Amino acid sequence: MNPIGPPILAAMKSPDDFAAGEAPSAGSTARVPELSFFFPAHNEEENIEALVAEALAALPSLAERFEIIAVDDGSRDRTPELADRLAAEHANVVRVVHHEANRGYGAALQSGFQAARYSLVCFTDGDRQFRVADLGRLLEVLGRPEQPDIVVGYRLRRADPFVRILYARLYRVALRLCFGLGARDVDCACKLFRRDALHGVRLESGGAFLSAELLIKLRARGRRIAQVGIPHYPRTAGQASGANPRVILRAVRDFWRLRILLWANRRAALGRGASVLGPAVGAETL
Repeated sequence: MNPIGPPILAAMKSPDDFAAGEAPSAGSTARVPELSFFFPAHNEEENIEALVAEALAALPSLAERFEIIAVDDGSRDRTPELADRLAAEHANVVRVVHHEANRGYGAALQSGFQAARYSLVCFTDGDRQFRVADLGRLLEVLGRPEQPDIVVGYRLRRADPFVRILYARLYRVALRLCFGLGARDVDCACKLFRRDALHGVRLESGGAFLSAELLIKLRARGRRIAQVGIPHYPRTAGQASGANPRVILRAVRDFWRLRILLWANRRAALGRGASVLGPAVGAETL
């Protein structure tokens, strides 16, 4: 099947190269003018305070001006309370978006994009399986002569149970066969975007398929996507839900809905859903 859009730029190094210590250094790039960082959180009371503290410590070395946005996706533990307290303590930097009910991972990402105000937008997950300082690796790639619009991380030595790794490998093959999407790790929750690359993109999935839908639609618009290896760490608190059968079935449904709609009417399919972006503030660009 012909790919939808241009090929994704080759990864900067192989996983073996990065594992040998040749990955871009988190501190090897100049600070960018501004950066929006957000993370979805569902029942992450054991992680949210440490993650915000980590972001407050790491982001000043990456950006002159930044914001931290916690997206509480209908948590039923103390996540909403803790997030609100953190926002009150760091009122100029930390903001919170609340979903009254759990709407799904994709819906939480959509809310994060909608809330982000600066010219560069990045996210990780709320489970602390990535280090905020490692966003510097993505920023370095974004500033290289190839000038990609998006930098997508892929997990080095993925620290997940075997069943999740198996699902991910099968999913990667399916995305390549059905959409021509060559991303090494489409669901890696460490991504960086130029805000202007997201203009005009609309998303429909509210579940785990959203990351793939986003990359598929960005490529269809001719956006340049680069990849870089990112260290991945075991979850030490909270409980993962990615292997939940309901999550998987929802992703399968959204996968085939988009594939069928693209076959039927490509232009209409690319225009379905809600706009990725909300309003910006006076933005500078990298």
